[in-house]
Amino acid sequence: MIYLDYNATTPIASEVVDAMLPFLRGHFANPSSSYALADEPREAVVHARQQVAALIGASAEEVVFTSGGTESNNQALRGAARARRQQDGRKRLITSAVEHPAVMEVCRALSAEGFDWVVLPVDAEGRVHPAFLRRVIDEDTALVSVMHANNEVGTIQPIAEFAAIAHEAGAWMHTDAAQSVGKISTDVSDLGVDLLSIASHKIYGPKGVGALYMRRGLELPNFMLGAGQENGRRAGTENVLGIVGLGAACAHVGCELEAHGVQLQALRDSLHERLKDALGPEVRLNGPMEGRLPTTLSVGFAGVRAHALLAALEGEVMASAGAACKSGNEGISTVLKAMGVPESWALGTLRLSVGEGTTEEDVALAAEQIVAAFHGARS
Repeated sequence: MIYLDYNATTPIASEVVDAMLPFLRGHFANPSSSYALADEPREAVVHARQQVAALIGASAEEVVFTSGGTESNNQALRGAARARRQQDGRKRLITSAVEHPAVMEVCRALSAEGFDWVVLPVDAEGRVHPAFLRRVIDEDTALVSVMHANNEVGTIQPIAEFAAIAHEAGAWMHTDAAQSVGKISTDVSDLGVDLLSIASHKIYGPKGVGALYMRRGLELPNFMLGAGQENGRRAGTENVLGIVGLGAACAHVGCELEAHGVQLQALRDSLHERLKDALGPEVRLNGPMEGRLPTTLSVGFAGVRAHALLAALEGEVMASAGAACKSGNEGISTVLKAMGVPESWALGTLRLSVGEGTTEEDVALAAEQIVAAFHGARS
């Protein structure tokens, strides 16, 4: 089995497992307890918060632990929208057309509550141009939310420019960085964002835990009400095991980030070249050649459906379809549709994403298997 779906989730790194094991086998105490048995769990949460902050260039007190990227996005959007409406009556929310459902569905719900939701278009490479934002932002805008890098095609957005435009208008800036953290630089000072979402399982950490960066001085409604954990922002006994894993994962991906990115990009490009050499014009890249996540290759195949390719590859290559399938009915991915990808190509799109466990041998064999599956599906 060759795993090429690292954008969906990653295996837990061995050093992350090592960091978590003591909190499975011992160190069970509640970190909020006052006796000595709680010291180790409490200090572990503090250390993990520092590790997350270090990866994104933040201060530890600006990091709030959550149950994952979806909760982080929900809290950022709901909290910012309601806070700004209460503070100064602002009710406009601006997102891009290629956001994750954890952003789009929240905005859809907020629009039903009376917020004005504006969706920015993207170009053929999946990129939002700053001029698009300038046309619609106004003094009523509460929040701009644009993902740092797209989960399907890998397009990296000019978040720093968006943040500058948002701040000029007095709005806050949020970015969903679930796909970019640990793959490219995500320094919050460079990006200029007020809120940033992180998911542990995208960076070789455990599932069910994440974090939200909240710029110092930002006031949002509390995530959860209760005993006052997370400085009162999110009540509930801390998920010490998961938090330790997230912290260790952040330390893991932060080591030699740029060098690892170069290696992954070389593997991604090798896979692409092998497919092009074998199939020529019958394979099409979705997204930009440059300005793309080093892990991500979204390619459409002529005259076949993605589900047929995946069925033929089962047990050999693990990947994702670029088309969303619901209740057995094929539909074009909202990302590819927003980019204007022709339906025939969109329905035949695979997302192939490499990661730490990928080798050149994997890439070579995967290309052979995908080409064989393509010809089999076409026959």
